[in-house]
Amino acid sequence: MLKKIILFFLSVILFSCGSQEKVDTRNPLETVLASQNPNIKMVMDSVRQYAVQIKFTQIERKNGNISFRDYNFQVDSSRYFYPASTVKFPVALLTLSKLNDIDGVDRNTKFYVEGDTLETTFAREIEKIFAVSDNQSYNRLFEFLGQDYINSELSQIPFGPIRISHRVSTPDSDEITTRPLIVYQNDSTTTTFPNTINTSAQPLALKDIEKGLGYIDGDSLMQEAFDFSLKNYYPIETQHQLLKTVMFPAKFQSDEKINLTQEQLDFVLKAMRTLPKNTGYDADIYYDGYCKFFMYGDTKENIPEHIKIYNKVGDAYGTLTDCAYIQDSKNNVEFLLTATILVNKNGVFNDNNYEYDEIGFPFLAELGRELYNYELNRKK
Repeated sequence: MLKKIILFFLSVILFSCGSQEKVDTRNPLETVLASQNPNIKMVMDSVRQYAVQIKFTQIERKNGNISFRDYNFQVDSSRYFYPASTVKFPVALLTLSKLNDIDGVDRNTKFYVEGDTLETTFAREIEKIFAVSDNQSYNRLFEFLGQDYINSELSQIPFGPIRISHRVSTPDSDEITTRPLIVYQNDSTTTTFPNTINTSAQPLALKDIEKGLGYIDGDSLMQEAFDFSLKNYYPIETQHQLLKTVMFPAKFQSDEKINLTQEQLDFVLKAMRTLPKNTGYDADIYYDGYCKFFMYGDTKENIPEHIKIYNKVGDAYGTLTDCAYIQDSKNNVEFLLTATILVNKNGVFNDNNYEYDEIGFPFLAELGRELYNYELNRKK
């Protein structure tokens, strides 16, 4: 009888174990990067040459609480990549924060930079930064802030390492003296924000700070590695953390984020997700995926209304980067994703000969799609 009882319980246990649903315990990044989709496989088969770094965050909501589960692929803040226009994100936030300390001036105040022909507002320049990644908009805000203010403010917040040292796509981009701003207090009265003299950038000492086999200088090919040591530095970990504090400000203390008013934060979030066509740009040139590399960077199709992408991209010197919070309100999907890839087959920098369309955009778009599908099918 005892033997029959033991056999009965053993059969129950074995049946229960066999009938339990299998739980997928794999790292989602490992799962997605093992995809046989050619857009991902062609990069992963030679991943070393593409300098890929990825950070992915799953978001859990339960009983009104939010928690994060982070996953990394080759994330290494000591390994340099050129951040390009992604640095415009913290500069836009710092602009709004600094305006809070100036009486009689807000984001809708009109101004122009001395020597510039454009009269504009801080709000408009921030909108252009997110809609089409406008370089001159960033440069105007850079003149307003200056290198020392930017780096002093960012160094006090535990986002991770960061150094912003120069303007973009302009002669003398690393000039340490900013240009004055002429600000309209009303239609007829102006005041001048004087220029500032800032500290010269010191060379960065990081892995891969010198890249490639050569670079173009003017009309000449210099047959030596391109030195990025005086360039901007904004690694994946820092980008991802800053985005977290903007998308989920209630999760962070005041000394862990750039502090904005709720009204300013609402403005930023709207600017981050708004598509170029909704900001006055020609949709044939500035299609929906123009500054939305994840999921839509390789297509000119319209992004569905229920999918919102809050992000900032960068592309220069063969490096593509996107830092995004992606939300599908229809299907209850949301996640954070930051990734960078270098596509420069010939190893020559500044020659405008990069494999953006062939490799870079397809990889980032497919990465976004596969992680979206992973989250769509994941039990929460």
